[in-house]
Amino acid sequence: MKKLLALVLTLALCLTLVAGAASAEATGKVYYLNFKPEADEAWQALAKTYTEQTGVPVTVVTAASGTYSEVLTAEMDKGDAAPTLFQCGNQAGLETWADYLLPLQDTDFYKELSTEEFNLYGENGDALAVGYCYEAFGIITNKALLEEAGYSVDDITNFETLKAVAEDIHARSAELGFDAFTSSGMDGSSSWRFSGHLANMPLYYEFRDDGITSQPATIKGTYLDNFKQIWDLYINNCATDPSQLASATGDQALAEFGEGKAVFYQNGTWEYANLTGEKFGMDPADLVMIPIYIGVEGEEDAGLACGTENCWAVNSQASEADQKATLDFLYWVVTSDEGTTMMAEQFGPIPFKAAKASDNVFFNDANNYINEGKYVVSWAFNYTPNVDTWRAAVVAAMTQYSAGGSWDDVVTAFVQGWATQYANQ
Repeated sequence: MKKLLALVLTLALCLTLVAGAASAEATGKVYYLNFKPEADEAWQALAKTYTEQTGVPVTVVTAASGTYSEVLTAEMDKGDAAPTLFQCGNQAGLETWADYLLPLQDTDFYKELSTEEFNLYGENGDALAVGYCYEAFGIITNKALLEEAGYSVDDITNFETLKAVAEDIHARSAELGFDAFTSSGMDGSSSWRFSGHLANMPLYYEFRDDGITSQPATIKGTYLDNFKQIWDLYINNCATDPSQLASATGDQALAEFGEGKAVFYQNGTWEYANLTGEKFGMDPADLVMIPIYIGVEGEEDAGLACGTENCWAVNSQASEADQKATLDFLYWVVTSDEGTTMMAEQFGPIPFKAAKASDNVFFNDANNYINEGKYVVSWAFNYTPNVDTWRAAVVAAMTQYSAGGSWDDVVTAFVQGWATQYANQ
């Protein structure tokens, strides 16, 4: 009888331990404070699926557009009920939430990344926020027109080859029925493509050379000769006279490309819907985005200019159980069929090994360059001081130069303007 009683007690104890272990495993929870209202429905559905599969509760709360910082600040005051997963998209965010950022580089989720280019790092090198999606810009190219002119995308690997192709197409534009580049308009609807995105190229290479990882007080303009030669290529190989660029608009450039009047169009992944939509109806098979080449040594190994402020951070103040639950959830999001499908549909390319292809071919071009080992041209323009004022001066100088003025004015606006605006801010 004693043996039977001992056996029953032992069995009961085992069951209690098992139940306790199961209970401990189930204590972890996930609370994601979502940054993008347009993706709320998709995140809610994905969270429900994960909970159904694992039993782990996942709560998604979405901040209204433009209110994320305020909502995050309020939610972080809730102790154990604070978000376990949140958005930290720039250096200022790292400084604000320094006490809440879990180092991520040793996690299984982090090891699924296909590139580390979009992450944010602490001074000691810890990966504190992981970029989970990005946008890209480059030179959108009409492959069909390029082939009509006797070339393929494979013929363009650097500035020298881009220049040769563009100048030949421009010289034969009357016979071909199309030109090389769309108009590089300096109207406000278009100028940001050049004072921001094209200007990124010399900034990126200078900062790369000098190891710049935060906003510098001054810049040298090391690659402004390269900036000049790509700008000259744009404005001298299109149908619009350079002296008329002051009033040329973004819609004008879009129409020139969408209507098959030009082979090359500098813009970003966001233009895909416009080009393939009802108005222009371009065939996705005819579209590709290539890097912006400016004549820098080794640029044959460049990919597209990619960047993001969409970065995930895990709350280091959360319980260990909640941290583990959150990291497990992130791993599932970037590896499972359900997670990678949703991410592709909502965010386009994600920089993870299991990423699914997007319907947007420009996103796939960006991912292909990354997967080929090409270096990402990061968004150095994010460091611009008093960005609107600095860009306005650069636009004015570029407009004047295009109409016959001096390039020295562009250099002054670029370099001295940077120092002035840094001091002013």
